[in-house]
Amino acid sequence: MDPSHRRRLTAGLTLSALTGIWHFFIPFQFGWHEELVGVARAVTVSVDWLNLFFSLVLTGISLLLLRHRHGLEHSRIGREFLGLLVLTWTVRVLITIVHPWAYDGMFVAQMAGFSLVWVLLLLPWLRLRRAASDAAH
Repeated sequence: MDPSHRRRLTAGLTLSALTGIWHFFIPFQFGWHEELVGVARAVTVSVDWLNLFFSLVLTGISLLLLRHRHGLEHSRIGREFLGLLVLTWTVRVLITIVHPWAYDGMFVAQMAGFSLVWVLLLLPWLRLRRAASDAAH
């Protein structure tokens, strides 16, 4: 992979990992439980669990790929995990467009951030796929 794609990949994986780490604290930062007053405990616990596991998986996959980014040219499984991460960010961008929770400054910031991470991961992934396909032929 050429240096520009490697820099994009490193930046995208770093931002993805930081987003995952930040997501652990979002429920407290934005007072999610204060918004869930009067709902069944199963709902609040489900929200907590979903956020915890999403944060864990996003952080974990991002950090593992960041650690092994230099070997992705030779690792089909690594490229597939990168593809999963690209899919995750693709869906995040699409769901923000199709079903936003608000149209304000936060929406613009989220769209910009999500789109940046998506592009930073997408371009190197496409390059890795093309290189693997060319090597197979």
